[in-house]
Order: sequence, then structure tokens, then C-alpha cells
Amino acid sequence: MIHSLFLINNTGDIFLEKHWKSVISRSVCDYFFEAKAKAGDPENVPPVLQTPHHYLISVYRGKIFLLSVIQSEVPPLFVIEFLHRVADTIQDYFGECSENVIKDNLVIVYELLEEMLDNGFPLATESNVLKEMIRPPNILRSVVNTLTGTTVFAEIQGVIEACVRLSGMPDLTLSFMNPRLLDDVSFHPCVRFKRWEAERVLSFIPPDGNFTLMSYHVNSQNLVAIPVYVKQNINFFDSGSCGRLDITIGPKQTMGKMVESLSVTIPMPKTVLSANLTATQGSYTFDLATKILIWDVGKLNPQKLPNLKGTLSMQSGVPKPEENPSLSIGLKIQQLAISGLKVNRLDMYGEKYKPFKGVKYVTKAGKFQVRT
Repeated sequence: MIHSLFLINNTGDIFLEKHWKSVISRSVCDYFFEAKAKAGDPENVPPVLQTPHHYLISVYRGKIFLLSVIQSEVPPLFVIEFLHRVADTIQDYFGECSENVIKDNLVIVYELLEEMLDNGFPLATESNVLKEMIRPPNILRSVVNTLTGTTVFAEIQGVIEACVRLSGMPDLTLSFMNPRLLDDVSFHPCVRFKRWEAERVLSFIPPDGNFTLMSYHVNSQNLVAIPVYVKQNINFFDSGSCGRLDITIGPKQTMGKMVESLSVTIPMPKTVLSANLTATQGSYTFDLATKILIWDVGKLNPQKLPNLKGTLSMQSGVPKPEENPSLSIGLKIQQLAISGLKVNRLDMYGEKYKPFKGVKYVTKAGKFQVRT
């Protein structure tokens, strides 16, 4: 029934998303943003919106929108009641249903959503039942959640590559469904920059052959969908002069595409003298001068997750570091727009032309950091 759920604040930022089946791009929310802009007041946004492929059903609670994505026809009131139940459960667990509270308790919120829906259908929605399966937050649980790591920042550097075989001087225009995602862009010289500034439309006369039409940047404020997960455990011991490191990486939201050029960079504390590690895939280097550990993983095999494990030699007689280092993850995925950028329309003007071969998305590089 319910395919995905997006939580959106008043400024139009998606600060949480949950998918019970395949991942639906955040670009589907653009239809909701258009309706919200027309409504003016949040209370006046239509609760049910129809798009070419989905139904969007939303409720407004605590200055946030709970927006569900439905792929088939269902009774709207049934979905609306469930969304209110989600908001009631969050309020019951944490005292209020607000953006800050949800962000502070993301782990528990995701656990609740997992239990409340089973493959998109309501399962457990009573608070007393949920509290027996998922304990409400307390001091100990808050410490445990803090120790599991959090994302510090994430960014995407993407490109749009084109292969054009056209005769004459065709004039092309290309528009996007969600150009607001783009933070920083650079264009091929053939693009008319003034048209982009005024209308957010690419207008250009393409050269023959392969070329990079546009490169772009998306930062963490636009909620980058991180395509891999990291399980890390870095410990520095009080007694003795050693530490331990254990890192495993696996795929998460890659749409069946291969993660390539995967690398992990860790700036170690100055007190680390050497690293004695074993990598199940790829190789690692530790620079004694800069204290930077780099693990070059390569292609990510989902059937055999890469692991880096071993001991760290520390300077004796020196207090252990106050906090663990953050991990910088770099990767590359061909023909996948992790950012959710989608082409809306491609128009061609000219008397003579051959079929346009199309636009290919390439996420050239992605980076993010996690902290233990």
C-alpha cells in the first residue's frame, strides 16, 4: 500500500525518508512542492495529489509534513489515519512531533516505522504494543546510538554526458524536473548561460560526438542518498600503547549499479605510530608524516563485503585521543543519478537531424564522512 514516506519541514527540506519496497526518488516530491507553493498556507495544501505514476497523500503535524507515496488506488482516509498515527506515536515516545526531536532520535524513529508497516501495510500501530518491542529512549540508549556513528556531511559531484550525431545546426533545449537540487554547476561552452540563469533551462547547439554537457554539485543540505553503509569500530585503549580498527563497507541504495573506485581515508591522531592491518579486498597505506590512513577498496562486491581489520601502535605515556577520527568515503557509480536529478523535457529545433541518442547520467564521484 504505502511505498515510501518523506518527512518535510516548512522550508521544503526533506529531512527523513523511509522506503518499504524499492527506493523512490525524492523528485516525486516536486509535485507536492508545487501544490504547497500554490496553497500558500500549509494548512491549505491538498491532502491527496495525483501524479502520472503515484498518489501523494500527506498530513501536516507539528510544522512538518508527513508525505506518503502510493502506487495504487487506496482509500485516502485510511492512509491519512495511518500518518496521524505515526505522528501520535512519535509524540508519545519523545514528548512532541517536531523536526529537531525526530533528528535527535533517528535510530528509534526508523525502528518504529519498520514495525508499524510490513511491506507497506500497517502492522503494529498501538503505542503499548510498540513499546514492548522498541524501548522508549533513555540515557543508556542515547549513549549507544551516539557510539554507532553518524554522518558528518555528504556531497555528490555529477556530470551529464551526451553523445550527439546530428546534421545541420540543431538547437536543443533540455529542462529538469528538479533543478533546485543543483548547488553549483558548470557548462560546456555551447550552453547559453543567460537562458539558464533566467529559466533554469539548458539551451545549446551541440557539437558532434561525445561531450560533457554539464557538471554539478549537490551537498548534504539537499539530503544526499548515501549509496553505501559503513560499520566501523575504532578504539584507543587507556592501558598500553595500542588501538584496534575494524571497518566493513556494504552497498545500500545503488539501484543494482556497481560501486567503483571505493576508497576510505582516515586522518589518524598524531599519537599513532604505525598500523598493522589486514584488508580482505584492496590495499591500504599509512603515511607516517601526515598520519593519514588510506584504504583503496576498488569495486564493491555485495556478495563478499570488504573488511579492514587490525591493530594500531600508539605512542606510550601519552593520553588516548579524546574522540575517534571521522572516515571520508569516496566512490564512483556509472549511469546512476544518486542526487535524484531527472530530465523533464528535451526539445529539438532544426530542419535536418538524425535521431538524438539521448542523455546518460554519470555520478562521477561521491564523498561523505562518518564519525564513530
